[in-house]
Amino acid sequence: MSIALNVVTGFLGSGKTTLLNRLLQDESLGDTALLINEFGDIGIDHLLVQEVAPDTVLLPSGCVCCSIRGELKDALLDLLARRDRGEIPAFRRVILETTGLADPAPILATLNNDVQLRGRFHVGLVVTLVDACHAELQARIHPEWLAQVAAADRLLLSKTDQATAPAVSALRQRLQALNPGVPLLDTHDVLSGDQLLLGEGLRGATPEVEVARWQLHRPHGQTTAHGAAQVCCLTFDQPLDWIGFGVWLSMLLRCHGERILRVKGLLNVNSLQAPVVIHGVQHCLHAPVHLPHWPCAERQSRLVFIVRGLDPERLRHSFDVFARCFAPAVEVSA
Repeated sequence: MSIALNVVTGFLGSGKTTLLNRLLQDESLGDTALLINEFGDIGIDHLLVQEVAPDTVLLPSGCVCCSIRGELKDALLDLLARRDRGEIPAFRRVILETTGLADPAPILATLNNDVQLRGRFHVGLVVTLVDACHAELQARIHPEWLAQVAAADRLLLSKTDQATAPAVSALRQRLQALNPGVPLLDTHDVLSGDQLLLGEGLRGATPEVEVARWQLHRPHGQTTAHGAAQVCCLTFDQPLDWIGFGVWLSMLLRCHGERILRVKGLLNVNSLQAPVVIHGVQHCLHAPVHLPHWPCAERQSRLVFIVRGLDPERLRHSFDVFARCFAPAVEVSA
């Protein structure tokens, strides 16, 4: 069975280690392998009970905690090999804590594109921590901050008790506008690993719940700007030609992948009775998911793009051309 890799990211000092340190004491994460970038960065020395191998410890909850020395691919394959040899306990999920300057996109691309990892691992959730005290400065001068926020399936606000209420409220509004509909929680309200990873994998058991959150409330045909990022929403009234749409989207990501921080879609494809969900980060497009039913009465295809350095009107024009080529009777809402 394929193992979910969940990514916990966030800018330097956002509180990733503090959160994981607290959650790792919870038995609900006992069947989890935790990969961290630098072993010395995580303050769990007082929790360690057994050294399993160099750079690997077994926590009281049953978690396996390893540091990454080299490439992510090698670390994941090594984890599997050691589990198969009985050197470490069995695990059913992996949590990767990234460095504060990491862009999640290459991590997701590694899982999707590497032939040795495909089938063994799949992308679970990207959880991004946002520092309520320093988010404004980080957003202004660090492009990694925006990439982390755009890639998130969960957004967690840290240090809200150290910021003013108006500042926190404004930050919440900005984050919800940047990444529409993604669950936004306070780290203080996350009490367990299960709560953090609830609905694990947008491509998992109940994706229609996630789709309803991040898609259905969004105004149609909208473009909004937030600093260096813009959110462009497109709607499509009639069934899409799946092959033609796939060609258009693949070409779009090939040409402008680095500028398209995130794409989400709820699609009415051909004559299917239920919609298809698509989900991608930059060049990396995950496998589509077929929902069991429509989460609302409207059967309209909806696409949300988070872009940086790409004119939304160019994207909209490209979609119009696609619509004329593959669905000539359809008009795209503006």
